[in-house]
Amino acid sequence: MNADPLSSQTANHRFNDDLLGIAQYQQRKELHYELNAIAYEFLAIPAQLSHLVLLSDRQFIGQERKLLGQLCDQYNTTPPNSNTNEFTVVMGEVQLRWERHTEYSTYTVYQAGSFEIPFEQPPIKRLPRKWLASLPGEVLVATHIALDDRARPKRSLNEMAQLFSSNTVIGSRVAGGSASVWSDNQIHQDGFGRILIHDDNLRSRQVGRLVQRLLEIETYRMLAMLPLPLTRDMIPKLAQADHRLAMLRNAELNNIDDEQQLLDELTTLAAEIEVLSAQTSHRFNASRAYYDIVKLRIRELREERIEGLQMLQEFMIQRLSSAMGTCELVHSKLENLSLHVARASELLRTRVDISMEAQIRDLLKSMDNRAHLQLRLQETVEGLSVVVLSYYLLGLIGYGLKAIKATGYMINVELITGIAIPVVVIGVFLAVRRIRNLVNKQHSKK
Repeated sequence: MNADPLSSQTANHRFNDDLLGIAQYQQRKELHYELNAIAYEFLAIPAQLSHLVLLSDRQFIGQERKLLGQLCDQYNTTPPNSNTNEFTVVMGEVQLRWERHTEYSTYTVYQAGSFEIPFEQPPIKRLPRKWLASLPGEVLVATHIALDDRARPKRSLNEMAQLFSSNTVIGSRVAGGSASVWSDNQIHQDGFGRILIHDDNLRSRQVGRLVQRLLEIETYRMLAMLPLPLTRDMIPKLAQADHRLAMLRNAELNNIDDEQQLLDELTTLAAEIEVLSAQTSHRFNASRAYYDIVKLRIRELREERIEGLQMLQEFMIQRLSSAMGTCELVHSKLENLSLHVARASELLRTRVDISMEAQIRDLLKSMDNRAHLQLRLQETVEGLSVVVLSYYLLGLIGYGLKAIKATGYMINVELITGIAIPVVVIGVFLAVRRIRNLVNKQHSKK
């Protein structure tokens, strides 16, 4: 019987006198702090920040901590410990926040203070260029955000055109009208995207939450679109596989060899489809989860329309939903194709089994006919053997009688030999049949 799960958990509890002497689950505090962790910084406006998302394997986390430690040594600050997955450090006029996630790391540089032209001197330039170049991974997201103080008038259309390089600007009022956000959703010459925020009536805690939501939207929308290039590459492969399946279904089968060859080709096709599925399944599932987070974060912005501008939600959902629809369509096509190949293989395998059973039945019938023929031949041979044995036995009797006659006894050799013929034949026949019965009885016992 399995042990009680509560008993097994109790073995891992730690005794804590502060909680009425009741044992606590050893990871209770860790889970509690994870649930209540503050994922955003408290920001003072005006401010600027630069945000980087680098795709990298989890194995590089040690290297990332080491590089952070090197940077901390330059500014005489405490480096991150060997177990942390997030770290914030103040370095002169800027503040750096590092977070390690499952498949990527983020680096966000904050700089408080007034500025005249947004994005002209982004905080990322405060970090050593050589240190930035040594970071492991590849840049997926790079974004500058500028936060204008409420005391400053909102920027004119001409200023917006200069800030966003005359690109089409999207924007809306967010957080229940407490702030206005603009962006062009483009990558500029420095490789960064740009977001401008104007504080209309934000509370101190709302600033960090708003910035964090915008950064998460930028991050997760790109992560959601990661399988799109792979999806486009798969479309012709799936079309080719679908055509091959149709050709195999319509193949003419004349014998079991054709069926087995077709089954081999279907098995090969199924293996190729499974390889494609294994390569994309995790990415599609992750993309679906990231897309759900993007939609949730957009709803949390609580957007209100700015006259003449497309809202962030409209822009993101229209474009992102199209890409996600393509991914879902290909993923569904891949699953359906795998299912159809499996069904075709199962039907063909059943047909091959039936054909093989028919061959086995015919073989057994042929073997049965041969057995009957062998029995008839055996019976014929047994009849001939009775005649032959009787002939030789009568010959021996004849020689014996002749020997007796030569000693002087007056006997009729021919008469006695003739009389012995039926007796010898019947005796030999009975002896042969008895021997055969004994052999059959022993065989049946085995």
